[in-house]
Amino acid sequence: MNRKVELFIPCFIDQLYPETAFNTVKLLEKAGCEVIYNTEQTCCGQPAYNAGFWDQAKEVGSKFLKDFTDNNYVVSPSASCVGMVKGGYDDLFTNSIEHNTCRNLQRNIFEISDFLVNVLKKEYFGAELVGTAVYHDSCSALRECKIKDEPRKLLSHVGGLDIVEMKDQETCCGFGGSFAVKFEGISSAMAEQKVRNAQAANADYIISTDSSCLLQLQAYIDKHNIPIKTMHLVDVLTSGWANI
Repeated sequence: MNRKVELFIPCFIDQLYPETAFNTVKLLEKAGCEVIYNTEQTCCGQPAYNAGFWDQAKEVGSKFLKDFTDNNYVVSPSASCVGMVKGGYDDLFTNSIEHNTCRNLQRNIFEISDFLVNVLKKEYFGAELVGTAVYHDSCSALRECKIKDEPRKLLSHVGGLDIVEMKDQETCCGFGGSFAVKFEGISSAMAEQKVRNAQAANADYIISTDSSCLLQLQAYIDKHNIPIKTMHLVDVLTSGWANI
């Protein structure tokens, strides 16, 4: 099957984790997809939306709706941005002139683990990564996109990787967009608790679908020289391919 997929790369990954973007392309191509990337795409509008600037968010969102077509799946390595489109856009575009365009995109956009497992029905990609890992449920994935089992199914097929559950598995890491800036002390304490729970599980890796969570946790890890590495799910699923 050669299914056309339009790729949405969020600002966070574009600016800070470009390798994850390239690995997303590799993963989708290995899954049998023809990947289309519109180089003119920009932000989905979530930062402005979360800050209460809905007029500005709608302006950015209107462009976003034009960046993708109506007839292809749109896939992104970010549950946060997908959750914004699926949920936040209801507030911005319901009963507007762009109502139908918005609904079409909401039906077609998927976070990548959701797309691989539930649309393509593929879970094994030949990845290898030796060690013990915990999976961090991002708030957006778990609560907005209702994604819980999909990443775990994909990780269960990674050779050499032992997935264990940690205490307070579903608790926020403390990033929360501007929350980390406005409430730095609370945010840092939440990151500390999450990393300590991973340590208690003897984890070598903390894996998640959202780079913002991983940035938050890696910052605490680096500051305190803790021997744990954060990894995006996509980077794990494209690990060890040279050994096949």
